[in-house]
Amino acid sequence: MWKARLWILLAVAFGSGAVQAAECRGERFEGESYTVCAVDMARDDLRLFLNDAEAGTPLGSFGAIEDQVKAEGKALVFAMNAGMYHADRSPVGLYVEAGQEVRGLVTRDGPGNFGLLPNGVFCIREGRADVIETLRFERERPRCRDASQSGPMLVIDGALHPRFLKDSDSLYIRNGVGTSRDGRRAFFVISDRAVNFHTFGRFFRDHLKLRQALYFDGKVSRLYAPALGRSDIGFPLGPMVGAVIDAGTAVD
Repeated sequence: MWKARLWILLAVAFGSGAVQAAECRGERFEGESYTVCAVDMARDDLRLFLNDAEAGTPLGSFGAIEDQVKAEGKALVFAMNAGMYHADRSPVGLYVEAGQEVRGLVTRDGPGNFGLLPNGVFCIREGRADVIETLRFERERPRCRDASQSGPMLVIDGALHPRFLKDSDSLYIRNGVGTSRDGRRAFFVISDRAVNFHTFGRFFRDHLKLRQALYFDGKVSRLYAPALGRSDIGFPLGPMVGAVIDAGTAVD
């Protein structure tokens, strides 16, 4: 049923010339299952979300994003948590939304997964999205319309993060993003079961064949994919990423 609904949604969008919907699907690799949402940056309206546009307080949930974009005449068709955050839900590292920098770039190492260098930045520009290692980002200073820093990097120039251990027993449901070399495609992934970093990174590198991928989180990983009948609940979130379309193209 959900497959039929998804293809109807995509067909309506293609036929109307409207902004396209991200396509979400299940995939398996090395005995593990994952949910992958693929975004075409030439068509899809992909954005970062943090605070309520009027109140200035953290949105915290996919439902709050839905309410915000509904006021614009839009519908949310995909969303995911998109970076680590403090107890007050403010971003740990660089965060830019609609061209406004909320938090600056962090280049030093530190505790936790974020500080497990190299980490990186997910950068959204007109017609493209890129995962960029932090020190390279600092050198090049690309002009991102939206950006979220997180860590660690999962894949750097085709290589797994050097600190990942194949047999690590640190297992979590994990989520992250990888981007194609031309920046046109972004792949948002969440594991369906708890996996370690090495296994998760290999999914991006060896299955999706991506040379750059960034970890978003583990303990709070969540996905909103209505075409799959999925809207995960849990702790309030900080930065989130989502794709929206004109509300008139959504199909119930």
